Amino acid sequence: MLGGTAALAAAVAATGCSPFGGDESSTTVSVTEPIRPIPPSMPGAEPPPPAGFVFDTVIKGGRVIDPDSGFDTIADVGITGDRITSISLEPLQGTTTLDATGKVVAPGFVDLLSYEPNSFGTWYKIGDGVTTNLGMHGIKAPTDAGQFFAQYGGTSPVHFGGAFSDQWFRETIGIYDTASASQLSRLRDALDQQIDAGFIGVAIDPEYAPYIDFAEYVALGEVARDAGVPLFTHIRYSSPDPPEANSISAIEEVIRVAEQSGVSLHVDHIPSMATHVMSEAMSLLDDARGQGLDVTGCFYPYTYWGTYLGSARFNGDWQSRFRITYEDLQVAGTSERVTAQTFGTYQAQNKLVVAYAMPQADINAAASASWTMVGSDSIPEPADNNHPRGAGCFARLVGPYVRELGVLSLNDAIAKATIIPTKRVEKVVPLMQRKGRLQMGADADITVFDPATVADRSTVEDPSIMSAGIEQVLVMGGLVKNGDQLDTSLLNGQGIKGEPL
Repeated sequence: MLGGTAALAAAVAATGCSPFGGDESSTTVSVTEPIRPIPPSMPGAEPPPPAGFVFDTVIKGGRVIDPDSGFDTIADVGITGDRITSISLEPLQGTTTLDATGKVVAPGFVDLLSYEPNSFGTWYKIGDGVTTNLGMHGIKAPTDAGQFFAQYGGTSPVHFGGAFSDQWFRETIGIYDTASASQLSRLRDALDQQIDAGFIGVAIDPEYAPYIDFAEYVALGEVARDAGVPLFTHIRYSSPDPPEANSISAIEEVIRVAEQSGVSLHVDHIPSMATHVMSEAMSLLDDARGQGLDVTGCFYPYTYWGTYLGSARFNGDWQSRFRITYEDLQVAGTSERVTAQTFGTYQAQNKLVVAYAMPQADINAAASASWTMVGSDSIPEPADNNHPRGAGCFARLVGPYVRELGVLSLNDAIAKATIIPTKRVEKVVPLMQRKGRLQMGADADITVFDPATVADRSTVEDPSIMSAGIEQVLVMGGLVKNGDQLDTSLLNGQGIKGEPL
């Protein structure tokens, strides 16, 4: 019996196309000589158990995609405890069996640009196929890594970690201006201590904290470089127009930071920073990479950004900067557009608004680059004043952006949701070296989805709706989501801590 590969070969021969509606470019199938690819295995992994072994859980007959190795074929996945212990082209037996026929079996998605794993939002992450939630935009509270991991340990269904936030730490100790020499030394020491305590990067956001100057950027970049962790940045300006204070000058600034400090640099949600000048922005970042700098960036697959009205982003003439009007702002969680009369009221309340401001072509440009990854820049909060990307970002990428828009192949979309963000932070994070992969020996963090139906359902008006087509989600081997059912007793999320160089 030839098993799943022969079945796929017959389907392709009969229809002339993939039975999943996706691309099959990474696997050539022959009916007469079916390819039997070698299932991927992590270095040092134990060999698969012998025939007849009964696994704790078997995911049967799905299209197994491991973007790290390029493995992509019909197979069974066997799980023992919290690890993947077999990927087999022959049928496996399990105490629990999940039928994945017609579905994609992928590594659990990794959201590297999120925030604290609050007990409301983490379940929407699970509903979106996310198994690892990293607050690399900066952990706001607590700013102490030890307190952060103690607070969320044993409470989360998803793995969690994050970056030291320069802005939020500064504000907790009362620094609201350009740092003096002694203050800068204090910031360097604090960052060093918090990396030692488990934070896996530094977040610097000068558009929200304009008092952060270039010297501070470089100084903290040097600390991060020495520890082997990345610098994540929301750049200083996000307007295409002024002659100097614009998106391009801001990207040039962070490239200089990388040049002078030697830090690994990540530019947050590039399309919302470089709206209308994406071609030039991407060329600058491409050139920096070509010169040997370790530079990456991320995007979220929506044409509207979101932030709080009380932030510095809305200081001054924001209408001209962003090429929008009051009517382009909508209060998240409602159908209400902002007006000149209501703007002041909502600003005083610090409401989150979405801004219809980004061309689809800008998102496509970011998504198409080989070095970008997806990051939601959001996690739902109970008040429901949320951007829909917090609940639907990943399903939107692997669904509509593959099927309807054709921006990415399915394999590339999965890579941007799994192995690419994993590799961005795994250098000094041993736990991440077993995530973002679907290989024998890897942690059993797995998302099973239907490629024909997977899609975001969250909207600006109702941002807390779980995604469609995410069939099963396993975290450390535990079945947290099965169809429409969530097992809220499974809190297998691990604290993702670094081990600085």
